[in-house]
Parts: sequence; C-alpha cells; structure tokens
Amino acid sequence: MIRLNRSKRTLIFGSHTFSVPSYLRTSVPSLVLVLSLTIFFTSCQPESASNAEVDQLLENMQKTYAPDKRVARFHLDLEKQGAQWVLKGQSDQKEAYAALKDSLSGLRLKYIDSVQQLPESGLGADTLAVVRLSVANLRSNKGQSEELASQATMGTVVKVLAAAEGNWHLVQTPDGYIAWADDGAITLMNAEELKGWQEKQKLVFSMPYGHARTEPSEKAGIVSDLVAGDIFAYIGEEGDFLKIEYPDGRQGYVSKDDAFPYDLWIELLETDGESLVAMAKEMMGLPYLWGGTSFKGVDCSGFTKTVYFLNGLILPRDASQQVHSGMLVDEEGDFSKLQPGDLLFFGRYREDGSEKVTHVGMWIGNNEFIHSSGDVHISSMDPEASNYDEFNRNRYFRAKRILGNLTEDVKKVEDVY
Repeated sequence: MIRLNRSKRTLIFGSHTFSVPSYLRTSVPSLVLVLSLTIFFTSCQPESASNAEVDQLLENMQKTYAPDKRVARFHLDLEKQGAQWVLKGQSDQKEAYAALKDSLSGLRLKYIDSVQQLPESGLGADTLAVVRLSVANLRSNKGQSEELASQATMGTVVKVLAAAEGNWHLVQTPDGYIAWADDGAITLMNAEELKGWQEKQKLVFSMPYGHARTEPSEKAGIVSDLVAGDIFAYIGEEGDFLKIEYPDGRQGYVSKDDAFPYDLWIELLETDGESLVAMAKEMMGLPYLWGGTSFKGVDCSGFTKTVYFLNGLILPRDASQQVHSGMLVDEEGDFSKLQPGDLLFFGRYREDGSEKVTHVGMWIGNNEFIHSSGDVHISSMDPEASNYDEFNRNRYFRAKRILGNLTEDVKKVEDVY
C-alpha cells in the first residue's frame, strides 16, 4: 500500500519512507505511478523483464497521462533489441515523458531514447497554421484515402505537431482533436505571422453556402466556395461587395449580405436554446458524413458541434467526449426535465457492463430531438407520434445541458479565433 504524507512531503511504502522530489509534488496519481515504475524496474533484472510486462507498464502510464488518444499523443514502446532496450514512439505529454525518464534514470535498465517529441524539432518556428480552404478534411492517418476524422473551417488556427513525407502535417484543432491535414488545406505560420493575421479585421461568412468572386460582381469568376463559419480578413468595400483576404494571401469579393463583421457577430450572439434550435433547423436534410463537421456534411457529433460553433461555443469533437461536458439533466427518460439545446446521448453496453456512447442529438422541445442519422432530421420520443424513434428511445442513456454549465472542455469561439 502506497500512502502520501502531504505535510512532510514523503511517500510511505510498507516500512519504507521516501522523500518526494519537488517536481513531483503537484500530482498524486503521477507520483504513485512513478514510484510504482521505480519499484517495478528495481525489483527485476533487465534481462528478466518481459515485453508483456513492459507493454503493460507503458499502457498504465498512457491511461494516467493520455487516456484519450484523440486529443493527446503518448504512444511509446519499450522494446528489447538483443541485449538493449529501445524507447520509441511519439509524445506531446511533457510531464509524462519527464516522469518516465526520471524513473528510468540511474536504474539498472539501460535504454536508447528514440522518442519523437512533439512538436518535432524539424518544424522550426512553423508550429502553427490557419485553415485556408472553406473546409479542411482532417484524416486519421496521412493519405487522401484514409478515414475522415474531422473537419475544420477556414480561419481555424491549429497547432502543428509533425510533418510527414507526401505533404502532410499532424495538427491539433482548438477542440484538442489530433489528425492529419494535407498541405493544401493549411497555411503554415510562426508565432509572429499568426499574430499579424489575428490582428487583422475579420469577417465571418453567415450563409450556409456561397462563393468568393474574383471581382465585385455576381457574374465574376469564382475564387473558392465558402460555408457558414468561414473566417477571413476584411480589406474594404466596393459597391455591394466586401473585399476579403484569405489566410494564404488570396483575395476575393463576397456580397455584403453574405458576411458579417466578426467582432459584431460575437457581440450579437445569443447563445440560447432558441438560437440553437433555429440553427439546427437550417441544417435539415444535410447528408450524414462520417467525420463531417460543416455544411458539407455532418456525422452525429459533428452536427451538434457545428450547431454550437455557429452559436459561439466549441464542443469536444465526438459523442463519447461530448457526453462528459455540461451538467447532467436526466438519465431516467424523464423528458419533461429537458430544455431546447440539451444534448441527448445514446449507445449500448459492452460485455463488461460499461457504456459505449455512439450517438448524440439535440432536444428541440415538444418531445422531439434533431440529429444526424442518414441525414439531419427530427425524431420524437412520443410513441404516438408519426416520427417516433423507437430505436434511439431504447438505447437512450442521458441528457446533458451545456448552456449555463460550461465545463473546461467547452470553449468560447471568441477565446480561440
């Protein structure tokens, strides 16, 4: 049994008392894990440690420091190559990596450190980027044929973690999601260049779909398509058009009716149930797209995420992440407790009895919720209604309220863009 004496800054393990190093005094779980790591390696000869034991040890560290691989990188392997151990993989978790190295230092286990630290050093100062397309498709792995993991709209600032051959970059979006973007989707910047971009006056595209033109005329050529939520710089006005600048320096024109000053948009946002429902209904009939988070297509969590984004809030990416946000409203099926804008979560139970959240929708009132399944449509919890959704009613878990209950995993758009 390991016990922590906070006042004396010591750990008690059996009949032994250990002094706690100052750099470990802030995290009890980390401290206990590091001590366990030390005990493990001290109690066995390096020759006798099996790969299975080492893998289990690193798995435990990942569960402690980076339990969700979608938003953190701590993918390490300690492999035995002949008589030598090699530590390799990727990590953007400095605390976890430091704890591991400190525990291994001076012990009998010697190893070669081949871990790739993120952001990788080869990036130089270009560890930031801004999305330059109307919608950037972010992949689970590098390659256009790989799974679509998420999307990011124009003007989104991302962290750049690594580069790969074939013109791909590993990026992290404002919601923490880590995925691969091809170079055509982003404009790399250093901190000074990003500051210059952010200081420019901005516009937000307010229509579901549209185009930027080469000249201030509806008959002019097209620079690119645009979708709701795209953010670009304001240059000036010409007649009924606004002159805009893309993150990569391209210029174009959009109708004054299609864009809104970003600062004014933020000021006038009314993030309430009524505005959420109105925006959700603007997306009626939009096709389901695995990984989609834009007006070009949405999956279930991409739909709720887009609705909230266009009302000033950034939710976590997936349903299994969104379920941890906000305040619990109901988990008994008492829908009278719900308010428009509340999120409903659905799923199934695994063999071990744990929940697997696989779907999310948004309550709109009148016993109905709107969600993306096949397409964006409205379903009812009323068995007598023509749009009764028996399937989802039978796999309902709970409802959570985001409005008025912002948890740390929910960000305001104005704090990010």
